[in-house]
Amino acid sequence: MNDTHSERRSAEELEREWFRTTYAGDAEPQLTLRAVLMGSLLGGIMALSNLYVGFKTGWALGVAVTACILSYAAFRVVPMNGLQAPRWLPLFDRHRDGRVSILENNCMQSTASAAGYGTGATLVTAYPAMLVLTGHRPPFWEMVVEVFFLGMMGVFMAIPMKRSLINVDRLPFPTGTAAAETLRSLHAHGAEAARKARALFTALGVGGAVAWFRDGKPALLPAYFPLKPLFERLGMPGMARIVDPAGYTLALEFSTIMMAAGAIMGVRAAASMFAGAVINFGLLAPWLHGQGIIRELGFRGIVAWSVWGGAACLTAAGLLSFFWDWRTVARAFSGFRRGGAAPGDEAMARIEVPGSWFVAGVGLSGAALVFLGHRNYGIPVLFGLLAVALSFGLSIVAARATGETDTTPMGALGKVTQLTYGVLIPQNVVANLMTANITASAVSSSSDLLTDLKSGYLLGANPRKQFLAQFFGVFGGALAATAGYYLLIRSPADLGGDQWPAPSMQIWKAVAELLAGGAHMLPRYAPEAIGVGLLVGTGLTAAEKLLPRARPYLPSPTGFGMGFVFQGYSSMAFFAGALLLALYRRLAPADAEERGIAIASGLIAGESLVGIAVALLAAAGILG
Repeated sequence: MNDTHSERRSAEELEREWFRTTYAGDAEPQLTLRAVLMGSLLGGIMALSNLYVGFKTGWALGVAVTACILSYAAFRVVPMNGLQAPRWLPLFDRHRDGRVSILENNCMQSTASAAGYGTGATLVTAYPAMLVLTGHRPPFWEMVVEVFFLGMMGVFMAIPMKRSLINVDRLPFPTGTAAAETLRSLHAHGAEAARKARALFTALGVGGAVAWFRDGKPALLPAYFPLKPLFERLGMPGMARIVDPAGYTLALEFSTIMMAAGAIMGVRAAASMFAGAVINFGLLAPWLHGQGIIRELGFRGIVAWSVWGGAACLTAAGLLSFFWDWRTVARAFSGFRRGGAAPGDEAMARIEVPGSWFVAGVGLSGAALVFLGHRNYGIPVLFGLLAVALSFGLSIVAARATGETDTTPMGALGKVTQLTYGVLIPQNVVANLMTANITASAVSSSSDLLTDLKSGYLLGANPRKQFLAQFFGVFGGALAATAGYYLLIRSPADLGGDQWPAPSMQIWKAVAELLAGGAHMLPRYAPEAIGVGLLVGTGLTAAEKLLPRARPYLPSPTGFGMGFVFQGYSSMAFFAGALLLALYRRLAPADAEERGIAIASGLIAGESLVGIAVALLAAAGILG
């Protein structure tokens, strides 16, 4: 038997083993009407919260783990037992005895995640940037339709990636893993389950306390560990500037979410991200600033240069890795009626999302976006089609980055599209923004669905039903997120000030203005950085594939590239969390194996829940 056949057989065996040992999707209700309605309601609330946080900080809170806990609590208080789908709607399961199953709760969080996170990225980036540059704000229903099709396209683009990244590569997707662990702790019984639950809820309290006393009132905790004053007292002003979050950003963020996500992602990915951040923010940025190439310090000033090399590294690594395993990719597209399963594997074909859904969904949503772009913004049809094609390739890149590092580089990959259209349609800032908007939105939605499918994979859920739950969530999310945008932002004067600084929008606006004169307006050394990034991403990925035994000792190309496009202080927190869990496993391996992920999941859930509460209280003016 040759190596090629062995590799294909290995992938098929992995799927069959999961089906035999883990799959439970036919044993209990999953896609129920009450799960979809509850998920849409919670997701709508979280969409409003994420808009607030996005306009304030440029950051988006993931909602998967938070939605698990909120829905569990809501169903305990209001079980909605009488809410059954009519029998003429066989698409939905019918719940039994009023009991909320773990898979039903998981389906609910998929709906909530799509509504609360998967549709909001565009509303804190491209649309506000267009408003500031042109003064144009699309009519409400026009924007709702656009946001819906943007989210819909990303959901369908995730279909062929699921088998490669989750079934075969088994990437960690830390938030998806945390959501599955949270649900297990909420629904399980027995002594071991009780210990995990205690660990999770204790950590939840710690994460919540950190969020409240850092962001709420009284504000007793700093946003960053006080490394800058320490180096100043030691008489090391150069190092003080490097660890200054407003300087070269290699501070250590006081965030249990970041540390917990780093613990779940593992030492290799976190260390690679840390190495990229040190090279970028600790070595290159000071030199480039001294040369006058980087004129403004802080994350926004530095990333305006470093995003080009980092995005190139991510793009090369993601695409090469995806298409290296082309047989797995081909299986995802083959047999449209069979769901892309291996020949003869009817069990997997019955539950996987069919490839025909990918073709129909991307075809419909892509055609709608091309039509809307041409009608509303004057984007030529061929350039609109190119934006859809680019979005699929860059969604592959983003999905792998999310799977390894729990961070979706939608802003960085949007710059790839902005650069492309800076060459194709210079001087057209609207086309630059709205084509990149297609990419960023598809990247966000597809990565979000894969995170949810990771939870379902670990719990033994039916992936086809979970996909439908996510799809339903896009409807409510588009409506809630757009309504929130219209309530918060009424004119260009509302953006860029103290109330709504909108840092993500500022970067999109700056790049669109920069590229209005064409690609020759790139910062000095940016083309060289793109070339080096492509070489590094390609070389490290090829080394991983050709030397599998050396893989644990090689830098992750995805993690390394992320170090150039993400905040230095967050990369530091990821690495600190990964080291802490590694130390825990060395000192108490049995205890860490039992409770380590539960603790990390609780920290993520606690800080997310309280962070959302603080955001809502601040929006209501209660916290000032």
